[in-house]
Amino acid sequence: MAVSDLLGITAQGIDTLQRRNKRTDFQQLAKVIRNYNIAEIVVGLPLRLSGSESAQTEKVTAFADELHSRFALPVHLWDERLTSVQANRLMREADLSIEKRAASVDRMAAVLILQSFMDARAVRSAPSKQAPI
Repeated sequence: MAVSDLLGITAQGIDTLQRRNKRTDFQQLAKVIRNYNIAEIVVGLPLRLSGSESAQTEKVTAFADELHSRFALPVHLWDERLTSVQANRLMREADLSIEKRAASVDRMAAVLILQSFMDARAVRSAPSKQAPI
């Protein structure tokens, strides 16, 4: 998992949620939402490399709908293609051992997903740099 700074500029990784069962998972998520004062949620959307949906895409979409229902927060689905590959590459470049990379890849992927979402949002909301006519 990852959270943003208060201004929504940078993403920082936090502990990975170890899935157990739905009840426990949602209790842990509720604690994260309270502790970090979460105002909206970004969920990585697994798409095929072609961009088409899969059975996993449908499961994640249903999970996002349940998050929205349970916590009454906006939930955004964001393309997560190749984030794990990118996370592994970044950790290899940082010269982390295989053991440390394996333990950290999910956290780094979450950071990359959230950072990508926030960067895209900043670009969409930035004023046009064109001169007025």
